[in-house]
Amino acid sequence: MIVKILENYMELSKIAASMVAGEIKRNDKLVLGLATGSTPEGMYAELIRKFKAGEVDFTDVTTFNLDEYASLAPDHPQSYHFFMNKHLFDHINIKPENINIPDGCSSDLDHECYEYDLRIEEAGGIGLQILGIGTNGHIGFNEPAEMLCVHTHLVDLSDETIKVNSRFFESFDQVPRKAVTMGMGTIMHAEKIVLLASGKSKAAAIRQTVSGGLTTAFPASLLQLHKNVTVLLDREAASLI
Repeated sequence: MIVKILENYMELSKIAASMVAGEIKRNDKLVLGLATGSTPEGMYAELIRKFKAGEVDFTDVTTFNLDEYASLAPDHPQSYHFFMNKHLFDHINIKPENINIPDGCSSDLDHECYEYDLRIEEAGGIGLQILGIGTNGHIGFNEPAEMLCVHTHLVDLSDETIKVNSRFFESFDQVPRKAVTMGMGTIMHAEKIVLLASGKSKAAAIRQTVSGGLTTAFPASLLQLHKNVTVLLDREAASLI
C-alpha cells in the first residue's frame, strides 16, 4: 500500500485525475471502476478538463460503478446514475453502451447483482478501481459486519451511513435504506486500486485503513491485502497517521 499525502483537496483531485488519464493512455480499452460522493467530484472535474484539452480519450473506456441505491430511478437527482451523468459522463466522449451502473430498480435484484458481476468478468475485470471511504470504513456500500459478501449484492445500509447521506436529501426519511454494491471480492480483484480521502472527518478511518488490524468490522482494512493500492490523502485526512 502506497500512501501519498497531498497539500489540499485540489492537489489530490489533480493527482487522481492524472493517474486515471495515465492508465487510459497505457490502455485505451481500460475497464475503470468508479465511485460517487463528494470526494471524487474534483477528480471528475479535472478529467473533464483534460478531455476538453485533448489530453485523454474515453472512446474505448468501459466503466463500472461501485453501487447504486435500491428503489431510486436513474433520473432521481440523488441516484448515482444522475450523479455520474452530471459530474462526468455528460461531458466526455464515453459510449453510453460502455457505462455500467447497477440497476437499483430491477424487479429481480438478485439477478441484477449476478449479471453485474458477469458483465465485469466478460469485460476482462476491472483494471483500475477508484474508491472513497465511509467514516465507518465502508467501501462501496460494504458495511461493517461479521461476514462480508464476495460478490455484488443487495445490502442494508447502516444507521451511520444513512445519517451521513441524509445531507443529500430533503429529509432523513427520504434516504434509501438499501443499496446494490460490488462485494469486497469483486473490488479486491481489480488490478489496481486508488483510494481517495479528504477532510478531518476521514482521518480516523484512514488510520484504521492503513495501519489497523484486518477485520470485517472495518471493511477498508482489507485493502491492506491487495498488491497494488495507492491511497491519496489531503493533509487533514492524513492528520492521524
